[in-house]
Amino acid sequence: MSDFRQYLYPHDHPRLAEVRGMDPYAYRDHARTPGTFTGGLVEGWTPLHRRPFRGITEDGVLREGLYPLEPARAGEEAPMAAMVDAAGTLLDLLGEDDRARVQHTVDAVEWQTWANPEFMQFDTGLRLEFQPAAVREAALALVAASLSPEGFAQVQLMMRINGFLGDVVGLPEVLGEFSYNVALYGEPDLRGPWGWQLFGHHCAVNCLVVEGRMVLSPVFLGAEPDAIDEGPHTSPRAFAGRIAQWRAVMAAMTPEQRASATVYAQMVDPAMPPGRVHPGDERHLGGAFQDNRVIPVEGVRVADLPDAAQAAARAVAATAVGLLPAGPRVARLREVDEQWAQTTFSWIGGHGPEDVFYARLQSPVLVAELDHHCGVFLDYDTPQPFHVHTVLRTPHGNDYGRAWVRQWQEQR
Repeated sequence: MSDFRQYLYPHDHPRLAEVRGMDPYAYRDHARTPGTFTGGLVEGWTPLHRRPFRGITEDGVLREGLYPLEPARAGEEAPMAAMVDAAGTLLDLLGEDDRARVQHTVDAVEWQTWANPEFMQFDTGLRLEFQPAAVREAALALVAASLSPEGFAQVQLMMRINGFLGDVVGLPEVLGEFSYNVALYGEPDLRGPWGWQLFGHHCAVNCLVVEGRMVLSPVFLGAEPDAIDEGPHTSPRAFAGRIAQWRAVMAAMTPEQRASATVYAQMVDPAMPPGRVHPGDERHLGGAFQDNRVIPVEGVRVADLPDAAQAAARAVAATAVGLLPAGPRVARLREVDEQWAQTTFSWIGGHGPEDVFYARLQSPVLVAELDHHCGVFLDYDTPQPFHVHTVLRTPHGNDYGRAWVRQWQEQR
């Protein structure tokens, strides 16, 4: 489990020493420096969140009618009462200024300011590390009230791994367990649309509920390293199960199907077009600020694969939406099943037991990605198994529940 430790920078290496001691706001200003790696990322990402939201598509054309706003079916309801109570508890702890800071309208552009790097590009909502313990606990209680138990455990593990990394590399002011922002959208209500957002390094979750329905999207979960190997929160590899599920899809294909699914044989392949590997996102396509991205269909049609491969692909989808509580998860997987004939699977890299890879499951209602990455706070320049990014999107306009919010507003 501790193989990441061979890649630790020396304590006085400039990569760490030049930012050591900075608080998140000083580090934010440092990250914006023109001409630097992070400065280039900020420059490229900043204007994107202001573009009118349309949603991710395969070809630039939105498909209508994929997300009719209907009350939740019996047994599929989101935990609305618990969520409203938890949100009320959080708001009751805040003064007038912090309430104004944490709350936005349900369709506010601030939804789109979430990001997964360690530098605070946008300070939306409240920064948890600067809040009293009671406020931090109330914010996390809202997250816990909304998600499945295993989903909340995943989110909390991402945050704890971030704090663990900060301790290991000596940057606790930049990488902390509570280096995350939380924001609310809309007024907490048992029927009307509202939601919340949590985001920071390697963890971003956007949740909206309306009429008992829930959408969790965009979701970003990642880690470098992918486990905690010492201390009170020691953990196994956070993404071992997901990685095994993705591999199982490839393993169940015929050699010809694996060849068709493999878009590029190498993680950085000479055959790739310019820009296919992004300096910050590397191979994944649905990350922060990519709300309107066109992601062309690639790979193989899942419905044409052997039954075992289809079952493995459905397990990938089920895990990708596993942060949802049980009822909304049933509804979400029904959406996925209804578009199964149009679902594709694609792969980059090798498919041996030790190979790193990128993979994507894509349909009109779901984009799920997993990508192995190069070092950021550890010293390696080729993707490693212990640095993982996962992304979940709801294409064709229902990220942030926007399709539902629009229908709710039109009905009023």
